[in-house]
Amino acid sequence: MLFLLADNQDITRTGLVHLLQMMNCEYKESSDKAGLIEQLKTVAPDGEAAIILDYTLFDINDADELLILCLRFPRVRWILFSDDLSVEFIRRVVVSSPMVSIVMKGSPLNEIRDSMRAAVASQRYICQQAAELLIAPAAVPEERINLTKTETEILKDIALGLTTKEIAERRFSSFHTVNTHRKNIFRKLNVNNVHEATKYALRAGLVDAAEYYI
Repeated sequence: MLFLLADNQDITRTGLVHLLQMMNCEYKESSDKAGLIEQLKTVAPDGEAAIILDYTLFDINDADELLILCLRFPRVRWILFSDDLSVEFIRRVVVSSPMVSIVMKGSPLNEIRDSMRAAVASQRYICQQAAELLIAPAAVPEERINLTKTETEILKDIALGLTTKEIAERRFSSFHTVNTHRKNIFRKLNVNNVHEATKYALRAGLVDAAEYYI
């Protein structure tokens, strides 16, 4: 199988060439997208090829363009070899095309080598780091509770350790009024004590963590 190297980092490309030579694989190098596509026009119609692409540094615009190239050259395998790929990007391209493999530049040498061997065997390869990103549970954004302006201000004071009496004095309000707001805050947040209310205030960014720990 012919490998096309689409990586603009000289030291990385040199290392890839060394691995391919050790595997007795034929390779060509491309310095830009136009040159890569011209090589694909020559190679892909007659035989299989594998592209080792640094997606974050090479001039591929976005996932849509990459997937269009996958459709245009259906016999070509793509090894995305990059420093940093978002889980959303990885998930999209992996789900959309079985011809895309993922290897991070921080992956161990054996994984980089295995990705090349998988391409030769017409198989997909996902490195350990990318696999862990794909199987990690998606973060569920915490629902923002609709507190009034007064309740938000009192919650901040509670989180900063002020007592109900101190908050009342600061706000020139009665103890009873502040205590009622406090009960309403706890009810809306579905919390039972100051500690739980403070945790919410920190998570919601209502209180700066540095200020809280002073």
